[in-house]
Amino acid sequence: MRSIALLRLAALLALATFAALPALAQQDQSADPVADAARKARAQQKNAPPAKKVYTNDDIPSAPQPAAAPAAKPSGDASQAADTDTSAAGSDDDKVKNPEAYWHKRFQKARDNVAKAEKELDVLQRELDKNQVQYYSDPQKALMQQNNRSDINDNQAKIDAKKKEIDSLNQQLIDLEDELRKAGGNPGWAR
Repeated sequence: MRSIALLRLAALLALATFAALPALAQQDQSADPVADAARKARAQQKNAPPAKKVYTNDDIPSAPQPAAAPAAKPSGDASQAADTDTSAAGSDDDKVKNPEAYWHKRFQKARDNVAKAEKELDVLQRELDKNQVQYYSDPQKALMQQNNRSDINDNQAKIDAKKKEIDSLNQQLIDLEDELRKAGGNPGWAR
């Protein structure tokens, strides 16, 4: 008797559990916090005022730009670069008012050009050294490498051109010293 009562009780519990599952599922769906948050966000978007306009540089009309100066050419022609540098170093008024400062500026600009060209030459030589290490004359190994001989030849041509530019800049420095001497300036101004 007792076992029959326990069986009936277990059956009732199982039946009650199965009957309550759909109600629990509906209750869980309505109690989902993510779904509730999404519903609230949609409702707030409907009731929210329209967003204010954000202005960017593209929205602001620009003033007409003055005529731009012609772009400077790369440092391929050293003599042209020296001509523009000497005019930027100082004017004739500076030459008359303070000749020492004028000559110091010109010599400093010439030395800066030489130093810049020497640094560029150093970089080119490093690239050439790197490419020569990576180059293999064995055709089997050459298939595995990234560089070919044309890269090395191009680098060597750039190095030769840079060496000529440095020679030209050094000659301009010597010519500047001669110009200082002919102008009757103090040789110490070249330092």
